[in-house]
Amino acid sequence: MYGKIGICFLSGIFFLLVGSSIALAQIVGTEHWVNNDGVKIYVWEKCEGKPSGKPVIVLAHGSATAGRESFDLQVEGKPSYSLVDFLAGQGFDVFALDIQGFGRSTHPEGGITTAQASEDLNNVVDYVLKLRNVPKVNLLAWSWGTQYAGMFVMAHPDKVAKYISYAQMHVNSPDIARRKPKIEVFRNNPYLTIPEAAWKTRFYSMTPASVNDPNVVDEYAKSAARVETRTATGPQLDMCTIMPMVNPKLIPVPTMIIHGQYDDVADMSGLLPFFSQLPNPYKRYVVVPDAGHMMTFQKGHRLFQQEVASFFKAAD
Repeated sequence: MYGKIGICFLSGIFFLLVGSSIALAQIVGTEHWVNNDGVKIYVWEKCEGKPSGKPVIVLAHGSATAGRESFDLQVEGKPSYSLVDFLAGQGFDVFALDIQGFGRSTHPEGGITTAQASEDLNNVVDYVLKLRNVPKVNLLAWSWGTQYAGMFVMAHPDKVAKYISYAQMHVNSPDIARRKPKIEVFRNNPYLTIPEAAWKTRFYSMTPASVNDPNVVDEYAKSAARVETRTATGPQLDMCTIMPMVNPKLIPVPTMIIHGQYDDVADMSGLLPFFSQLPNPYKRYVVVPDAGHMMTFQKGHRLFQQEVASFFKAAD
């Protein structure tokens, strides 16, 4: 015995550990700003204890909500829905960026493109590599994020240890087909305002209500409406007009493709051909039950988290 009583903090609750001096470190959040040619990119970081020596993960959000709302949703009494907290608890130093036009980052008046988003990601990765003195990052991208992150990996594979493509769209995705009638709206309006109620609809697109927790859906909608007062339409325009944007043959790093069984963007018929062309022999294709496009907030989220951590932790 090295001590009589230790105190640790975990998920907002204090515990007394009698008979041991071992204490679990607190997960701490830190805000960063990456500046490039007058554009300010917001980055949210979390890790457990000191970040030194920890493997790094960068999270790239989709075309709806920014990084913090997409990956670090805090639901009272239900801490498991934060992917960031889960990965930090698994020993990673986790960074989630807001692409310009989203969240807390600069909103250019003319809107943004997927190519610009890829450059934002590159600038953030360079910042993180220097900040943490690591040679490579692990990268996870969601939805539209798989397009700009895929472009980034094609251009800079030397900066990426492993890549997870979560809910990746393809040219025949049902949701992409539903967006195409709005092409001129997207072209003529660089930003749109989405009311709080509308943020909930994606949870139920091709997905049964049974996989959703209404309290989680409500909290996500509130967080999204509070932060995304103007939603960029450039991503929608690109997804409707210039797909495919990613060439699987040019992604040489270990890659996992993962999506929910009910996803309205990602499905095996559209993505298995992409998967088969990935050149690295270490690759995984995972379908998570009880989940749709909003998998990180749905019933299957724990299995999703476990698959993500397992892939990033696996030996090269």
